[in-house]
Amino acid sequence: MEVEVFVSRTLELLQEEREAEIEETRLLQENVPLKHLQHKGVCLLKLQIGSQRTGLYGRLVVIFEPRKSIGVSVLPSNSFGPGDIVGLYDPEGCSQGSQLGTGVVTRVTQSSVAVAFDESQDGLNLDGDGLFNIMKVANDITYRRLTSALNSLNGYGSGPAAGLINVLFGTSQPTELSLQGDVEFYNTGLDQSQREAVTFALKQRDLAVIHGPPGTGKTTTVVEVILQAVKQGNKVLCCAPSNVVVDNLVERLAQRKVKVLRLGHPARLLETIQQYSLDAILSRSDTTDIIADIRKDMDKALSELKKTRDRGSRGGLKRELGELRKELRSREDTATKQILKGASVILATNTGASSGGPLKLLPADHFDVVVIDECAQALEASCWIPLLNARKCILAGDYKQLPPTIKSRTAASKGLSVSLMERVIEKYGAVVVRMLTVQYRMNSAIMQWASEKMYQGKLTAHASVEKHLLKDLPGVASVEETGLPLLLIDTAGCGLNEMEDTDELSKGNEGEADIVALHVKALTDAGLKAKDIAVIAPYNLQVDLLRQRLSQRHPELEIKSVDGFQGREKEAVVLSLVRSNRKGDVGFLAEDRRINVAVTRARRQLTVVCDSLTVRNHDFLKSLVDYMNEHGEIRTAFEYLEDVVPQNYTRDPKEGSRQPPSAQQRSKGESGKGKEAKRESGKRPETGGKSKGRDPQGKTPESGPFRGSALPRGEDQNQDQAQTQKKQDQIRQQIQTFLQDPGQTELRFAPSLNSHDRLLVHQISEELGLKHESQGEGQNRHITVSRSSSGPQEPSTGGEQKAEPQPSRAETEAETTPGHQGAAPAGVDLKSLHLERMRREQQKREERARLSQQQQRGGAAVCAAGGKSQPGKKGKGAAKGKSRTKAGPADIAAAATADSDFDTLIDAVVKAERVCGFVKCKASVIMLGQLCMHCNRQFCLSHHIPEVHGCGDRAKSHARMRISREGVLYAGSGQKDKSMDPNKKAYLHRKLDTKLQDMATQRKTKAKEKDPQP
Repeated sequence: MEVEVFVSRTLELLQEEREAEIEETRLLQENVPLKHLQHKGVCLLKLQIGSQRTGLYGRLVVIFEPRKSIGVSVLPSNSFGPGDIVGLYDPEGCSQGSQLGTGVVTRVTQSSVAVAFDESQDGLNLDGDGLFNIMKVANDITYRRLTSALNSLNGYGSGPAAGLINVLFGTSQPTELSLQGDVEFYNTGLDQSQREAVTFALKQRDLAVIHGPPGTGKTTTVVEVILQAVKQGNKVLCCAPSNVVVDNLVERLAQRKVKVLRLGHPARLLETIQQYSLDAILSRSDTTDIIADIRKDMDKALSELKKTRDRGSRGGLKRELGELRKELRSREDTATKQILKGASVILATNTGASSGGPLKLLPADHFDVVVIDECAQALEASCWIPLLNARKCILAGDYKQLPPTIKSRTAASKGLSVSLMERVIEKYGAVVVRMLTVQYRMNSAIMQWASEKMYQGKLTAHASVEKHLLKDLPGVASVEETGLPLLLIDTAGCGLNEMEDTDELSKGNEGEADIVALHVKALTDAGLKAKDIAVIAPYNLQVDLLRQRLSQRHPELEIKSVDGFQGREKEAVVLSLVRSNRKGDVGFLAEDRRINVAVTRARRQLTVVCDSLTVRNHDFLKSLVDYMNEHGEIRTAFEYLEDVVPQNYTRDPKEGSRQPPSAQQRSKGESGKGKEAKRESGKRPETGGKSKGRDPQGKTPESGPFRGSALPRGEDQNQDQAQTQKKQDQIRQQIQTFLQDPGQTELRFAPSLNSHDRLLVHQISEELGLKHESQGEGQNRHITVSRSSSGPQEPSTGGEQKAEPQPSRAETEAETTPGHQGAAPAGVDLKSLHLERMRREQQKREERARLSQQQQRGGAAVCAAGGKSQPGKKGKGAAKGKSRTKAGPADIAAAATADSDFDTLIDAVVKAERVCGFVKCKASVIMLGQLCMHCNRQFCLSHHIPEVHGCGDRAKSHARMRISREGVLYAGSGQKDKSMDPNKKAYLHRKLDTKLQDMATQRKTKAKEKDPQP
């Protein structure tokens, strides 16, 4: 009964999947222009027939080529491949009404594509002079094979697989056999877990599962199992969901001199194993010459049929073709049957092992064992195609990696994505499973995270790979980039937001693409070959962006989606996670198995580029970020890109909205050495330059788990705050000890401080009115704290300076912020606080503009003379400085001292506000002027442009920030064009017209009301 329920439910889900595939094809045909489809690679337009011939089993193979009349002999870039199902259309379009037939692609070259048509399409009129379009269509053949296998399963009687069916559906329990003696392994290099898996698979009577995590030698183990089964005299049918996996097994088995036979189109196979295909072996058989003669006769009759117009002659030629086809099929069947029986191992894809193919020539009980490799990637329905041929099955794969690809989300959510391997492990557990535990691919630092999160911590790295790095490869230099197994490049707070393709609903991130390009360049410059690097992105739009930047410079570099690298490995992997948004949305990155696949492709180095603030909203991704923070090196995007726009914000986990900066973040931008502190922290550099900000050990410079992002929440946040407070107390104690020792002129902090600790030194020194300065570069960078000769103390009349306790930064801000003047504590001199704040602001401006001491004296002279410059105080050096503006009101106020005349100060400020702020310009701005939003100064209409009066960099940064906030980059200026896409608009119009017509036909005419009788 359980079999009937499974079959009925699976058939319904397959129908949903089939309808989703057909609907996707229909939408492409109806709503997308043909040229756009050709650009996407799913359609080829206006091809002509180059040649025709008769293929295996009498199929007509047609070679399509570009038109020679237009002088182009190369096909456009496309995604066609052997095995694809294509529709043939007339040149007017690719609608369902214009479809002439369907075929299977057998071979694709740069200048042609070969398509095989079944003999049932004899009526297909292929005019040699006509033009045709071909387009990918839904694979109806695969769907028919799946439904046929399920129906066979539902009505299965007493065949060889009856006992296996009962075990797989739980009506009977798996049992063991007794082996005669110990197993003598062909491969003496197998580790203990591999040997146990092979022995276990041979002992099981019905079912065995080999769970092979990445890099654990699963294929090697499967090959050994097949060799041992053949040694016991068994006939083996070996299958896998993809041609690549099957071809790999063929290569391995052929090296062991096993009699193998590969089923499938020769054009779909690797060239190295085509000699083992059915076509190749048939061509070497005794009946080859006879079969060749029959095909020549068929080709000759076909040629005459196209030339003949006489109806009687055409009828005779068609009858001759039919007889020749029957004779050809009979002789081919006889030869094929002999070849099939002589093979020890027959290999095919799951659907290629269908009963409608060559296997129909064998008796029902021919096979003893069915082996399905990469079973976790296959639909369970496809596995039942080969399973009905034997009494025992061995399933191999990793159900912790990508599941089968399904287009219908509804069907996937209802269980169609659950593989046979996953279902069996859930039912029986360790009773039928043996797991491989020694991996031969990854550095142990790369492996450990996947082992802990996906494989219960059971994986161990073999000694040959445990510590290997890129610098160990021949020809690769030993530099910083090649000596790291784990590198996280964090874009949090850098304004590198994701972008969206409105046509495809895909995601991209140009900032991350730029960072990936720079890192790949660093690796190749160090001597690593581009073919040894994999660039992986989860979104197609990001893959396109990366190819635009890298493919031309590095043709051998592989840039693909996660699905494209399943089962592959590279020495270095660069993974771009793309997602960076204020909502913390990670999209389908939330699929844990997809991330597991991406991470475990790397052998010697894994580099992840991501916005940690966004991806940490998902627990699995958060664990990856935390692991890389603990065991790898963390860098910020500021170290790679010159023009990133800093964004300092936190995110509420519930609302996902922008929050005000924290006190710690505000202090970064308001310390006395503001620019220095920002440069040290690597968070908000004024000029967007590179920020090294790492300690000599290469660890994260801040106390939090990653640079440039909000503090973690909950217990992590409390712990980090406690650590920060403890460190702050230690630094304050050191400075207090220095102040109590009058004989010590300066306090020098060790270079080993990280950037966060250096920031605390700056803040505490500022609060205590001390002079603090960073000196040195790189690993020798340190902070020196000394007593300030012109500190915040009030000068006394007696020539002595009396030190007064200085207010904290919070008190200063409260007293100088509008709305808080009345909150100042009693006894505090507001004028002194204000002058001290103005003095700090002046120091920041002087540092940023790098003004000389001579310019400072000139600014003070302006204040003393009521805003007029004194002769001789402003030299040529000041005129040639970067500043193009006069001393403004803030500059005049900042240069004032406590004993300055207040009335003179007011007159100077008023005069400065009435005149254009541009240097040497005396135009009045009382009636007509322009306020600059960046420097808050008034300018005349000749000098109000930011690039003219010196605010060009600020204007550029502001414009870039506006664009980055929108998350979409677009050409031109002004508002984003929000008009609807013309194709979508036309589609909606057609849909509306159709609905109106339907409603009009359904409308019933109301009966006219009769006039009331008088």
